[in-house]
Amino acid sequence: MTHVDPYFRKLTGNYLFSEISRQVAQFQAIHPEKRLIRLGIGDVTRPLPAAVVEAMTAAAAEQGTPAGFHGYGPEQGYPFLREAIALHDYQDRGIHVDPDEIFVSDGAKSDCGGICDLFAVGNTVTLCDPVYSVYLDTNVMAGRAGEFDPATGRWSGLLYLPCTAENDFVPAPPAEQADLIYLCFPANPTGAAANRAQLQAWVDYANRHDSILLFDGAYEAFVTTPGVPRSIFELPGARTCAIEFRSFSKTAGFTGTRCAYTVIPRELEREGVSLRRLWARRQATKTNGVCYVVQRGAQAVYTPAGRAQVAENLAYYRRNAQTLRAGLTQAGLTVYGGVDSPYLWVKTPKKQTSQDFFRLLLEEAGVVTTPGSGFGPHGEGYIRLTSFGEAGETQEAAARIAALL
Repeated sequence: MTHVDPYFRKLTGNYLFSEISRQVAQFQAIHPEKRLIRLGIGDVTRPLPAAVVEAMTAAAAEQGTPAGFHGYGPEQGYPFLREAIALHDYQDRGIHVDPDEIFVSDGAKSDCGGICDLFAVGNTVTLCDPVYSVYLDTNVMAGRAGEFDPATGRWSGLLYLPCTAENDFVPAPPAEQADLIYLCFPANPTGAAANRAQLQAWVDYANRHDSILLFDGAYEAFVTTPGVPRSIFELPGARTCAIEFRSFSKTAGFTGTRCAYTVIPRELEREGVSLRRLWARRQATKTNGVCYVVQRGAQAVYTPAGRAQVAENLAYYRRNAQTLRAGLTQAGLTVYGGVDSPYLWVKTPKKQTSQDFFRLLLEEAGVVTTPGSGFGPHGEGYIRLTSFGEAGETQEAAARIAALL
């Protein structure tokens, strides 16, 4: 008899954003006349930069010639892209990262989930609460989460760090031993950005305790506040305790094109084993890498034209965030995030539950959000909105919510 993996069977409900899509589709089927504005799932709406499209078009044409054809590429990424990333995202900013420490992949989501493969089940996994559900679900799948307690909404085998308005949604290191620590700043879902001192405390903690920081920097391009680091490797000591995940999805519109990268320094070892070499071995076994055409498109992000076009898109989304912050605040709501982040974390009014306020905005205002409770117990009482919508619809969404309230 074939047996199903028992850890997969422990997963509760659907994946968060799949569940939101299901509820929205169900509502739309009943009310087809209702025009919905979707600010729930963090998908971008601006098209790929022209420089990226031109580079991909040229690369696709190369693939049609004997001389320019590329079959299997290097699993870790073509040198031309790894070198561009190292130079422009790190070295130009005074950060030590070498090309062979960069591993190109099809998404930060894939890497944040796949990194679990490197570590034993007995490690204590530490999560912020609320948290991006991929960190949680992949550790449930890997057998590290223990048992789920419906009364608390938590798993017995995980260490949770409350992120609340009282600590500005940036937790301090715990007193307990934490082995694998997931950090995301600017944060999904709260939109909080950690300053240098706060991140240095985590680096120092990890080096004292031989912990690993799994740092999701997918939203670093949205940072504008002076003193807020855009990479964990800006902090002294990070090269011996941190892995960084980054993506072209939110910066350059690659949500559908798929390209990202993970940085693992050569100094990062545990039990005498290089984690960089383990990840290279894992990737060589489990992936054939990202296609040549897409990597040429990603390389074009770093050209002068590509940089200017990406900057225009980022400015567009930042304006959307400002529109939402202003409109929702004027409507009497308490709003966090949306400054160094594309996400806004909004307190529900009149002590409504996250789900109730989500349903109210969906059914009465026609605005799709994400209930904060889907990100963990401390997400209850909040909703998340994204600034990735079309500008006109974002303005209309703010107006609809204000009119409803």
